Amino acid sequence: MIDVPQRLGIDIGKVIIDGARNDGTDTAFFSDNFLRTTALPGAFEVIGNFVSQFKPENVYLVSKCGLRVQEKSLAWLAHHKFWEQTGMNPNMYRFCLRRPEKAGICKALGITHFIDDRAEILVSMQGIVTHRYVFNPSDRELHTYADRMQGEQIVRSWTELEPLVLETLR
Repeated sequence: MIDVPQRLGIDIGKVIIDGARNDGTDTAFFSDNFLRTTALPGAFEVIGNFVSQFKPENVYLVSKCGLRVQEKSLAWLAHHKFWEQTGMNPNMYRFCLRRPEKAGICKALGITHFIDDRAEILVSMQGIVTHRYVFNPSDRELHTYADRMQGEQIVRSWTELEPLVLETLR
């Protein structure tokens, strides 16, 4: 039997970078002060644990965003020393311009586990990614995709997510 490597894919926005609204009208990451936007609690620590378990060559960031937000995302990751703190390889990211492209990226990379805040994305990965985690989704998102979800696990924090992912590696 061939041992297939376990590979992890992680979305960036609202999964690593906090998408909380400052004043209820704008997301801090989309302002000029985007570098002040914080990481979600526990993100760096848990991702660091995942990197050691999956191995650095098997952990990717996969995010949908336009060219300007791609640049801001990479600047934010560097500014917050994400790569150093997690042990991730700074070349292990893939960006796409449309959400449906994430499934194709995951298929090409052999991703077995994926974390995203959108049920829409994870539903599109059914049959491609075995372990799918909906990270702190909105009630609207869950309501819209509830009848299509099959095996996606809903998690509300990095501390809730960590044991679920690690259990799949045992």
